[in-house]
Amino acid sequence: MNLSSHIEELKKKHHALSEKVEEAQRSPGSSDLEIAELKKQKLRLKEEIERLSVNA
Repeated sequence: MNLSSHIEELKKKHHALSEKVEEAQRSPGSSDLEIAELKKQKLRLKEEIERLSVNA
């Protein structure tokens, strides 16, 4: 897998996490802890995408 395709995969995962966060925020059964963990995962992906994009 080359770098650009790896970045694209990370972007897809980031988008999927965005949707999960939005869904969890709308769902009354979701805990704040669960939402916070999803947001942390999303932020880690964003930082990794930015780091790889700068080096590309």
